[in-house]
Amino acid sequence: MYLQLIINPGSTSTKLALYRDEEKIVQEDVTHDSAELAKYKDIVDQVPLRMAFIQDFLTRHNVKPEELSCVMGRGGLLPGLKAGGYRMNEDLKIALGGDLSSPHASNIGGILAYEIAKPLGIPAYIYDAVTSAELPHLARITGTPAVYRNSFCHALNSRAQAIRYAGQAGKAYKDMRLIVAHLGGGISLSVHQDGRIVETIGDDEGPFSPERAGAIPALELIKMCFSGKYTAADMKKMMRGKGGMMAYLGTSDARVIEKMIADGDEKAKEIYQAQAYQVAKGIGLLSATMKGQVDAIILTGGMAYSKMLTAWITEYVSYIAPVVVLAGENEMEALAFGGLRMLKGEELPNTYTLPEGYKA
Repeated sequence: MYLQLIINPGSTSTKLALYRDEEKIVQEDVTHDSAELAKYKDIVDQVPLRMAFIQDFLTRHNVKPEELSCVMGRGGLLPGLKAGGYRMNEDLKIALGGDLSSPHASNIGGILAYEIAKPLGIPAYIYDAVTSAELPHLARITGTPAVYRNSFCHALNSRAQAIRYAGQAGKAYKDMRLIVAHLGGGISLSVHQDGRIVETIGDDEGPFSPERAGAIPALELIKMCFSGKYTAADMKKMMRGKGGMMAYLGTSDARVIEKMIADGDEKAKEIYQAQAYQVAKGIGLLSATMKGQVDAIILTGGMAYSKMLTAWITEYVSYIAPVVVLAGENEMEALAFGGLRMLKGEELPNTYTLPEGYKA
């Protein structure tokens, strides 16, 4: 039997779990004090703080580190990663902690896992990082040579739900053609074909979401950036954190918004419908990349619990393919099951190598 420690860092929290084979023994979500986190200049500087919480977690649940079979960490925003697992090594540690990765709390998931596992002589892995995909060259071309598209989507939950659906359908994941819409604080869409994520719409290039502005007309965005009214930090917050439904309605909680709609708030209804419309539009765009040959459309993530939202989306896109709702974010389970497959040899981990000539 295999015992795994699962580590999933968020901006203000760290999710921790212990799995014995496929059974979840315990899970805790540790909330960190925002003022304490603000003392650290860079996310990677938070490693000692979060490590202390992890060690306390193991102690309280009577787990000795040497009992662990492996440590799984959430993968970060490192461009160029394939879907699936990567065994942590020094190159990957440097990449996740340096300027090759975009700043994000998930970057330290692999670093934390590696710091625990290395002294024990056991493997540490990341799995289905945010940037995981295998986009063909054609999909990476933009309208300017200065910008090259990378994949950004909620790969961990999206791929796990695609694999789950394939199992329910009695088919292999690699034999299915699926579109997955992850509906959460951020919204992303992905195409799953031949066992790979081959196209995505990231949370800054598609639908707006509860907290993110999504795709904004470029010329208008340029005007705002150079208007002198906003700092770079203001613009980032407007795009991520205070955008989307938060900007329009003052809340990002779908339950509150649905209560507003039930109470007759027409503006709330219009904005909520607009979100469904934009998600459906994104699904339609991705269906074109598959030439309409789609086996199913999966709606997942926390907002997929909203029957109102999923019904509106389904009304738009059900002509393309059957719509399946698999609500929730099963990230911890996805990490654990991915780790178990690698421990059993059912899936081989990838190896990361730093770009030639890169200096940390």
